[in-house]
Amino acid sequence: MSRVFAIVLAGGSGTRMHSEIPKQYMDLQGDPVILHSIRAFAGKVDQAILVAKEHEWDYLNRFVVPRAGVPVTLADAGRERYDSVLSGLEKLKRFDALDTDLILIHDGARPLVTGEIIERCIEDAKEHGACAAAMPVKDTIKVASASGYAVETPDRSTLWQIQTPQAFRIGLIKESYKRMKEDPSFKAGMLNITDDAMVVENFSSVRVKLTMGSYENMKITTPEDIEIARFFIDKVK
Repeated sequence: MSRVFAIVLAGGSGTRMHSEIPKQYMDLQGDPVILHSIRAFAGKVDQAILVAKEHEWDYLNRFVVPRAGVPVTLADAGRERYDSVLSGLEKLKRFDALDTDLILIHDGARPLVTGEIIERCIEDAKEHGACAAAMPVKDTIKVASASGYAVETPDRSTLWQIQTPQAFRIGLIKESYKRMKEDPSFKAGMLNITDDAMVVENFSSVRVKLTMGSYENMKITTPEDIEIARFFIDKVK
């Protein structure tokens, strides 16, 4: 039976929050955002790897790790998101993770993820090898020119907004990242890698299944987002 691991990324700086406190450590109804995010994996995964800047580890060991409800190992965040993911994947060696085991990768700034979403991602990763939580877009989307004019309107029925967690067989995501790092376009800085599903899409033959997430599974990015998250948490109390 496959084991299931989670990497929770908490290396962001929160620039768009206009706050000295990184968004993942802001208060959300009495607990830091990151605690909400990682606690959702309790009972769903065998081990969580929390990726954060090393100077924040003391805070995490005091206020987050003991209350996570799941075994947690810390890993050092890198300069880019993919550096942080690779740092988390490296920690899997400590647990003798197999290529057939599963890894869920989640943004620490998505505190409203639910156990149901996590379970759906685990099941789809078992069946398809790779999946990403996602939701159909609600609004009409325009493709814009460099000068800011609408040039195309894609069919909205084919468009989904991508969330996390994203889940993969460990061997698949590790091999995809290996190929990415060896790719000349990546080495030349010509690839804008924004999520892990994109790595699998570009550097493997496996198609990424879109797993139903939730419109409430939002990423906290701006000051308005934290207020919306508070509303949703109050709603379920």
